[in-house]
Amino acid sequence: MDQVSLVIILLAALLIPLIMAKFKINSLPTAVMEIIIGIILGPSVFNFVNTSDLISQLSTIGVIVLLFLSGLEIDFSLFKKRRTELTPLEQKNAVNTPKYSPVRLSVYAYRTIVVLSLGLAAAFKASGLFSDFWLATILFGTISLGIVIAALKEQELLSKAFGQTVLLISVFGELVPMMGLTLYASVYGSNSQSLWLLLLILAVAALLLLRFKPFFRFYQNINKSTTQLDIRLAFFLIVTMVTVAESVGAENILGAFVAGIVLKLLNPSETTRERLDAIGYGFFIPIFFITTGVDLNLRTLLTSGKTLLLIPLFFLAYMIAKIGGFWILKLRFKQANALAGTALTATTMTMVLAVLRVAKSMKTITTDQSGAFLLAALLTCIVSPLIFNKLYSAEKEDLVKTSVHFIGANLSTVPVAQQLRKGWYDVAMYTNHPENYQTYHAQVPVTLMENFSAQDLQDHGVFDTDILILGHIDAERNYELAKAAKSYGVRRIIVRFEDRNVLNEHEDELRELGVEVYNTPEANITLLRALIESPSTLLLLNDTENSIYEVRVLNHRYTNVQIKNLQFAEDVTISQVIRNRKLIAPNGNTTIMYGDRLIFTSNKQSAAQIRQALSTAN
Repeated sequence: MDQVSLVIILLAALLIPLIMAKFKINSLPTAVMEIIIGIILGPSVFNFVNTSDLISQLSTIGVIVLLFLSGLEIDFSLFKKRRTELTPLEQKNAVNTPKYSPVRLSVYAYRTIVVLSLGLAAAFKASGLFSDFWLATILFGTISLGIVIAALKEQELLSKAFGQTVLLISVFGELVPMMGLTLYASVYGSNSQSLWLLLLILAVAALLLLRFKPFFRFYQNINKSTTQLDIRLAFFLIVTMVTVAESVGAENILGAFVAGIVLKLLNPSETTRERLDAIGYGFFIPIFFITTGVDLNLRTLLTSGKTLLLIPLFFLAYMIAKIGGFWILKLRFKQANALAGTALTATTMTMVLAVLRVAKSMKTITTDQSGAFLLAALLTCIVSPLIFNKLYSAEKEDLVKTSVHFIGANLSTVPVAQQLRKGWYDVAMYTNHPENYQTYHAQVPVTLMENFSAQDLQDHGVFDTDILILGHIDAERNYELAKAAKSYGVRRIIVRFEDRNVLNEHEDELRELGVEVYNTPEANITLLRALIESPSTLLLLNDTENSIYEVRVLNHRYTNVQIKNLQFAEDVTISQVIRNRKLIAPNGNTTIMYGDRLIFTSNKQSAAQIRQALSTAN
């Protein structure tokens, strides 16, 4: 019978995403659907599945792996302080940069959540509806990091300021309740030990971090498909930290969460993370969510009048606890987006499940109360993503085109500027020759300047750009301006050198600074050779509709996907894939990996959208 129940659970785990894809159910997270299906399969409806020791053990492993992967999702680079010495461009941009950074907003927002959670817990205790003040505070302050990340990934917002802010609020909503739960279990648990022993968890985590810090530096050289050293390391960290946590009287989920943080700080490759996701979300985690639904017996819960009263009250408490974040998010983002972000942070499932699991083992909560908390959390995961997807729209700061400034208006630069203006670029051109201004200003925006000294260019805002093209005929002037622009803080600088002697003298210095250089005679030689070796090159060069582009793949939506299955496969021709500094000649069956650089041809109308789609980090 145990095996039959497990087979039914695994079949359900297989069919749920297929059915969701078939009927285009995008508004609900997969985890929520799994819990709902668990309720249907369990004693609440059909009673096809009963939990056994085997299923309970697999479910426990599932929650441990889930919390481990949650720790692995935290992006610690968001907490890094900016360097104090800024370039002139950074200092100037700082004036126009929003006053409130994602870190600052998230700290303020979660402070309001803590205060409101305390107030709501006090209200429930005073009313006699739920007397455990600290447990209620922990539950109301939780946020489901996994569901938030899934929603942000779907909207491709993780690389945007809005997405980073909501993500950080959610990190606090998982990390702070985790620490609160550990303290709660240590104080009120019957098997708890001294609080100072909890420091051993951090000490062991630090020791493991130092011991395995160089691991991923040499692992690629010795790893084989039959060893999978990175996955072995991950499970060693999980088991070690879970064992340490349980030994000092803490909960195993805290150990798993810390293990995920340790692995994250070791900086594993994207491939490692994808394989761990495959193991967790492919097997253990669905069993945990479906089993949670199975254990939730609605027939029993809904017969209690008090439970029926608690479900809407707990649901409102979950939502109200997060409402203060609306006014915090509104300091930087649109009102509709502030409301959307607030709604998304009200999703609370993962940590609620973990907290209730611990509370039930400690016998500090009744089955009816636990069921009410869980059903209310389930409602937040249904309502909140719907509100978020309905209200969110792109922020103005996310729609800014890439700025390109040309110094020098001539036959080499003007045609390029004209074509770039048709795409996702904001182009400006500057010249100090009145005759060139008269010739070209009707074809492309050209600003006439008296001279091209570094100070004049800086004063006129020429260096305030994403990409600077130094296309002047004077090679020495281009060299001096390139150094000045780099010192000012321009991110990309491309310099034209017609005089090979000047280029030979300064090439190494400029490349060390990260300046890109080109020489027209050499470019012509390369072109002629390409025409001889590949005559079809001329067709591409003479094609006014199509061009060659390069993009780095940072969007997980397009990773682990074969080229032939890309949604825009008919609009592009991918000629080269650069992976780990090696060229790959692709075909339709070639799988795109995270971090790949693609050399592709496409029409100018589609290229901008395709490049943006592939390079948008999520």
